[in-house]
Amino acid sequence: MGFTDLLDQVGGFGRYQWIHVILISLPGLMTASQNLLNNFVSGIPVHHCKPATNQTLHDLGRIYQVDEQQLLKVFIPPDPSGNRLDRCRRYVEPQWQMLSLNMSLNASELQTEGCVDGWIFDQSEFSATTVSEWDLVCSLRPLKQMIQTIYMGGVLTGAIVFGGLSDRFGRKSVLIWSYLQLAVLGCSSALSPSYTAYCIFRFLSGMALSGIILNGVSLKVEWIPTKTRTVVGTLTSFFFTFGQMILAGLAYWLRDWRKLQLVVCAPQFLFFTYSWWYAESARWLVLNRRSEEALKGLHRVARINRRPEVINKLTLEVLHSHMSKEIESSHSSFTAFDLLKTRRIRRISICLTAVWFSTSFAYYGLAMDLQKFGVSSLISAHLSVLSPVFLVSGVNCILIGCGPFQVSIYLMQIIFGAVDIPAKFLALGMLSYLGRRVTQVSCLFLSAIIIFANIFVPTDMQSLRTTLACLGKAFTSASFTTVYLYTGELYPTVIRQTGMGFVSTMARIGSMAAPAVLILDEVFPALPSMVYGGAAVLASGFACFLPETLNKPLPDTIKDVEENRSEGSCGSHLKEGVALKEGVVSPDDWDVVTKEGVALKGLNEKEGSGLSAL
Repeated sequence: MGFTDLLDQVGGFGRYQWIHVILISLPGLMTASQNLLNNFVSGIPVHHCKPATNQTLHDLGRIYQVDEQQLLKVFIPPDPSGNRLDRCRRYVEPQWQMLSLNMSLNASELQTEGCVDGWIFDQSEFSATTVSEWDLVCSLRPLKQMIQTIYMGGVLTGAIVFGGLSDRFGRKSVLIWSYLQLAVLGCSSALSPSYTAYCIFRFLSGMALSGIILNGVSLKVEWIPTKTRTVVGTLTSFFFTFGQMILAGLAYWLRDWRKLQLVVCAPQFLFFTYSWWYAESARWLVLNRRSEEALKGLHRVARINRRPEVINKLTLEVLHSHMSKEIESSHSSFTAFDLLKTRRIRRISICLTAVWFSTSFAYYGLAMDLQKFGVSSLISAHLSVLSPVFLVSGVNCILIGCGPFQVSIYLMQIIFGAVDIPAKFLALGMLSYLGRRVTQVSCLFLSAIIIFANIFVPTDMQSLRTTLACLGKAFTSASFTTVYLYTGELYPTVIRQTGMGFVSTMARIGSMAAPAVLILDEVFPALPSMVYGGAAVLASGFACFLPETLNKPLPDTIKDVEENRSEGSCGSHLKEGVALKEGVVSPDDWDVVTKEGVALKGLNEKEGSGLSAL
């Protein structure tokens, strides 16, 4: 069992692991908001051109004894729908005759011009956003979407850069640097003097976010015993779910984009401060010929877990004897090419590439589809499903509209976060009892079925369409939870971060490709859904060829993965799951274990599922 035996000796999942996991997971409350921050920071308020007059609307209203909304019709033409004022045009000359109740004019025949004097933005929903500050509307509206595209480009770049750096310089050091980078550059974003400066800061913040997520996942996994990885990996993902809901509360409270940007990023300084307490991955230290530091880390864990008797027994010789195979087969540096050199690692990388890309592709495709539905239909569709989640009195107040608060983008954000809660509990049960492969395949396939089903639902059945869309979003969210845990267990320690960075890059490409697919609805309205669903089906097929990792020790070297005799196939999951739960070792596995000289005592002991173990 190698390093897993050592973890059991120093306390298994003891007090140190509890503290370690909680401290690494806490930043998820704030980092989860980074991907969705643009919804509020760059929200588009209701706006119209500044009227062509030297007097204020308030003064003119007093003169003509009419309200400001009626007065605006003198200066601003209606939009093509005729239901609201045009946002990008105004009359060249005021049309005072519009105030006459008996006067009717064809507004299209009147001369108009662009908003040469700028815009007036409504402040009832947002007091200030990047859009209102830099006038990112009308012809400049694409620049608003460009902010998010640039940010996602930073996330993609960070996955490539920090994934390789952490395998070379360690998980802890890169994680600490990522906290500091996000804290400094995120807060600097709030002080941006221009659009260009803000985009630069957001790009670098996206890079830091990748470093935090990828290294946080690996550092947690590498200090956790085999039998508790499922529960810990799934439950800690709830920090990201609650982070989405916290973002809605902060955005509703602050309403100003600079204040929101600052409040969301400032806690990273706290995370940076206490992150020095983390212990570097002992697995990584040993494999990089820093065994003395690994031994000190294990001794420290033993003391915190109240196992002082282990300290004298755990020596360098014991450490090396447990990891002799890994030390002998490891070499000093690895690159992304190692992900494709050997047969099993290559198969894992190809399959995970498809899974990560399709999960992100379908997730963001569904998120953009949800924005097409009316909020009222969203509420009616989800209150019955999510009512247990909203029993907290404060959230009930938001649902029914306390005071001036009504159904808005803030409630939408809460619902989008809340729908993940039942999905992740479902993923936890499936991961613990059915295994990783079955869970991954099921989540992807079910999300595909729901996407396809929505194609045949009439557009006037908004409640049903929205419910199906949110169910699809829930399953893709469960797929994300699964693939994060699964990837960390599939790649060996020596290239774990390189692999995580590579497949995470594929996810970012999927999230950037999702918006482009929506253009296909001009060819055929159902085509985007067919592409999203087809990608999910294809990925579920690839996931069938991944090996199962339920209750298996983490591999440390590429040789560990290549010597694993367990073939991946969807048809063998039940037999494999029973064998794992009962601790039965197949003849092939017994042969491998015996050849490596690992003690066989205890291999037939029941390890139990993740739920019962915790």
